[in-house]
Amino acid sequence: MGRILTERDIEAAVRGGGVYAAGGGGWADHGRMLGRAAILVGKPELVSIDELDDDDWVATAAAIGAPASTTAWEMQGKDYVRAVQLLQDALGEPLKGLIIGQNGKSSTMNAWLPSALLGTKVVDAVGDMRAHPTGDMGSIGLAGSPEPMIQTAAGGNRAENRYIELTVRGATAKVSPILRTAGDMSGGFIASCRNPVRASYVRDNAALGGISLALRLGEAILAAESKGPTAVIDAICKDTGGSILGSGKITAKNVVYTPEAFDIGTLTIGEGDRAITLHVMNEYMAIVDASGNRLATFPDIIATLSDEAEPMSVGHLEVGMNVHLFHVPKTIIPLASSVKDPAVYPSVERAMGIEIARYALA
Repeated sequence: MGRILTERDIEAAVRGGGVYAAGGGGWADHGRMLGRAAILVGKPELVSIDELDDDDWVATAAAIGAPASTTAWEMQGKDYVRAVQLLQDALGEPLKGLIIGQNGKSSTMNAWLPSALLGTKVVDAVGDMRAHPTGDMGSIGLAGSPEPMIQTAAGGNRAENRYIELTVRGATAKVSPILRTAGDMSGGFIASCRNPVRASYVRDNAALGGISLALRLGEAILAAESKGPTAVIDAICKDTGGSILGSGKITAKNVVYTPEAFDIGTLTIGEGDRAITLHVMNEYMAIVDASGNRLATFPDIIATLSDEAEPMSVGHLEVGMNVHLFHVPKTIIPLASSVKDPAVYPSVERAMGIEIARYALA
């Protein structure tokens, strides 16, 4: 049976989603706003994919932009609802459920408000357990598909007349960059609803149980908090099966915001032969040691935790801060078909200038 999401689930989603945000994944305050709005206006319901009929329509609720950017973004809760309405209008049929493209500080809750207002179920499935830079990486195997899909977006900075609504149709890989451009034009962050597919397709291609896992991790963090930061870090490792790869001060940060609404660059922890470099494209995509050995690569979970055990976004990190580098190998998390799809990697490798696919697909 489905589960009505409550006030307690909001903080669990923010905390657990914050670890899976992998250095990106939105803003905690934005997530709390979405969660509170949803439970104030209705009863958002989390259901497993097995509670839907095979032919039910399910789409992906997502936020598009660069979470670490310092741009003048504005996204209101109603923008997520509007994006769903635009997609239903274009589809000509109602959506039964929404999945999310990825977990994150706010993105774990992207489907809650439409569920509360429109009745679409929050389906316990994700396009990717962790946050990622491109829509294709959370597109549950549709990135290389020639099938025309529908994608919508709504949002923007109203004071600067940047509010945008759009509905686009076409092959996923061709229309996804249009939404990212819209995100940049709107102020850096925009709500979207995209890629309606049948529930049977979601069952075969999404990372099932991804929202429940984020909520469970959040509960573990909240339960450990009274015992202090070390207990929280231990709880995160125990719940996920992950580990701390290293700890130290950030000695260099070279991350730039691009016109494609990406934050790209590197962060270095430590120095000399003990230095560890994090490669960033909105999120942490790879870890390399001082000898050039690859320690971790997307879709592994990679996160930075502060001394207070807070998951830190790329945008919040500064040289001189002490961080703990957290890692969960991809072998012990549910993986959606999109992260196993070679088609999603070339654009990311070009933008970052490093190999990802060889490690990700191994």
